[in-house]
Amino acid sequence: MSTPGDGGPPSGGPEGGAPDGAGPAVKDRWWVDTGDKKRERSAPVAPAAPAPVVGGRFYRSAIGFEQEAARSRLTDNNVKLLMAANPLDGTWGYVQLAEKPHNEQNRESLVAQMALGPYARGVVVDCGRTLRFIVSGEPLGQRLIDFTLGDTPSLDVYVEGEWVRERVFREQRGALSAFRRAVVDFLSPEGIAAWDAIRAQV
Repeated sequence: MSTPGDGGPPSGGPEGGAPDGAGPAVKDRWWVDTGDKKRERSAPVAPAAPAPVVGGRFYRSAIGFEQEAARSRLTDNNVKLLMAANPLDGTWGYVQLAEKPHNEQNRESLVAQMALGPYARGVVVDCGRTLRFIVSGEPLGQRLIDFTLGDTPSLDVYVEGEWVRERVFREQRGALSAFRRAVVDFLSPEGIAAWDAIRAQV
């Protein structure tokens, strides 16, 4: 269920200028990414009640859902996946959600490029065509990074339930760099101290 950019302010637009939009809708399981986000973002919205949708931006487009409740539901699901994998500090757990898993060699190669510090633990969510990497510090779920590698890599960061960063990338290398930077900026003791200092000035 590729590299971090910078530790700058929250970004609401895609890397390279691609348009924002909703994540792909799925029929049964919100966590399974079944297609190209860019293509599906431009598809017209059917008049019928929308099916559950996937991704860090889903609560923007989930018609009929109150935003705060939708945000809470997403972060709750991410925490449940972390709890199911139960990784140790500084390590990755693994949860397979797709019937046909992602190529194991490629998955292990990606994980090797995303080492976690002792202040973080994560779960690799295998959605088949895509991989999601959900990372949290302590307390579990207070600070969450939701990173997706697939046709359109994306990165979302939540701090105490607030959605503070969104980035979409054109290529995997830049996405991976941005992810590594986000882990340090939002989960390391130094990053948390810097974040709190900035917020105190607002």
